[in-house]
Amino acid sequence: MGGPADPPEGPEGAPGGGEDEYRSVVFDESFVRAARLQEFSAQERIDDHAPAVRRRPPVRRGLSRQALVLVLLIAIAFGTAIYMGVRHPSQTPTARETAEPLRMTVIPLAPQGKVPGTADTAYLYERSPAAQFESGSEGVPLPASRRTEHFSDSQVVTALTTAKDYIVRSALDPEVLTGGEVRAVRVLLDSDQLDQFDQSFARPTADGRHAPTGWLVRFDPSRAELADRHVRVQGTLQAAEADASTLEVTADHTFVYALRPAGADDKAEVSLFTVRRELHFRFDREDLRLHQAQLVVSYVQAGPLSCAEDSTHHLRPLLAGQTAKEGGPAGTDPYATGSATALCGSLATSAQPKV
Repeated sequence: MGGPADPPEGPEGAPGGGEDEYRSVVFDESFVRAARLQEFSAQERIDDHAPAVRRRPPVRRGLSRQALVLVLLIAIAFGTAIYMGVRHPSQTPTARETAEPLRMTVIPLAPQGKVPGTADTAYLYERSPAAQFESGSEGVPLPASRRTEHFSDSQVVTALTTAKDYIVRSALDPEVLTGGEVRAVRVLLDSDQLDQFDQSFARPTADGRHAPTGWLVRFDPSRAELADRHVRVQGTLQAAEADASTLEVTADHTFVYALRPAGADDKAEVSLFTVRRELHFRFDREDLRLHQAQLVVSYVQAGPLSCAEDSTHHLRPLLAGQTAKEGGPAGTDPYATGSATALCGSLATSAQPKV
């Protein structure tokens, strides 16, 4: 044991010395800066008679860079969502209305004498009112289009293009005209009208709702065939906004077909057959997205036909040299504007080629 004069072996008499006890404690610069109390220097205490220590203001730590970026991204996304909701309120999905069933009228036009014909198809066209008509789809040009209050330019163009596609497929496609193909037309219709379309071909009826000839142009393949696949066409397309959710397209075209008897050779006489079609299409936003149409009105005048024959399932043309047993009450010109109201009309002489 040491005497009174001997110092203890470590601070406060701790055995083993003080260094080992505090060796694990490191007072680095960050530790010192974080201290809430700071001791004045000796000189400061002498000069200012200040207390031995002073309280330091708390250290203000800012957000990390990653946190700032995250906050900024959230703010941008939130602002974008608000802007899109205000800028495009019309794009909010709404419940669709069921498409109306097609209302159709097919009026046969009977010739007033023998159907004119010749073996020279080009000569027939030159001598008819269709002399200046365009051939095929070129006769169904798209008009200049403009946006409407609730529909953009591209949406109006889509409606016009879909209507044109329907017209071309239903009145110019040789596979459709000869009574075979129908799917090419069917795929362009709104899904709500498919049942009516299918029933029209499975069980055709002259009820103004279920006649195949109200949907498309088709000839009885046992009676006539195309002598020229290049059908002559002239007409117009017009688009207009019906309401905030609907576009309407009106089509009015006259088609002129060169026909000869089924199975006849190239030397057989050819005659012209004329079809005037007025179609009314309707499009909602879903139709525009799917490139489909609602066909709501189909008004057709066609001849030369016999009023005594059924034109519901096929058109059964009267060919070169043939006459109708009976005609309608008055001469109807399918090249002229205006609509006939009779169930059967008389084909105007002016509508036939002069041969």
